[in-house]
Amino acid sequence: MRHRSVADLMTPTAVAVQRGTPFKEIARLLDEYGITAVPVVDEENRPVGVVSEADLLRRHTAKDGPSTAEAMMSSPVHTARPSWTAVEAARLMERHRVKRLPVVDAGGRLIGVLSRSDLLQLFLRRDRAIQEEIREDVVVRILGLSPAAVHIDVDEGRVTLSGTVGRADLVPLLRRLCESVDGVVEVVDHLVVEPPRD
Repeated sequence: MRHRSVADLMTPTAVAVQRGTPFKEIARLLDEYGITAVPVVDEENRPVGVVSEADLLRRHTAKDGPSTAEAMMSSPVHTARPSWTAVEAARLMERHRVKRLPVVDAGGRLIGVLSRSDLLQLFLRRDRAIQEEIREDVVVRILGLSPAAVHIDVDEGRVTLSGTVGRADLVPLLRRLCESVDGVVEVVDHLVVEPPRD
């Protein structure tokens, strides 16, 4: 099984601002590109913060101090690596209560942005693709079962398993493996354990 990585899901960066970028320029970029936030980078293209629509509104309401990216940005910035799984990135977002993560290369330079909406793409996988991955990777390759042993039905990401397996310990293992497939929302099993023949 190959889990989709941050590199697979991220939006390659076309938009970033410098510390000195003014309020109006940031607002124009957010509007022009249809985005809700923009990374702030240093001279070496390393993220130092993020300016969001909320940051702009806060600054506009307060009307105190300079209105540059550096004055408005949220910092420190939490970043992701392109090789991370979607789960790793989602956990970091949840832990720090952020809606997006700048994605950086090994040198810490900005190469993309991963947002919550990018992560939702996992759950838009076609049911047929989920079914094929479970049959080929989980049932046949990992567990070594016959593809005919387990019937797999997938509807809107909900996986229903039925059929007969030879050992009771395969049932929870099969469920866990199916739950780890990208796009699976829920797993229901109606599996029967075939008692060993004497």
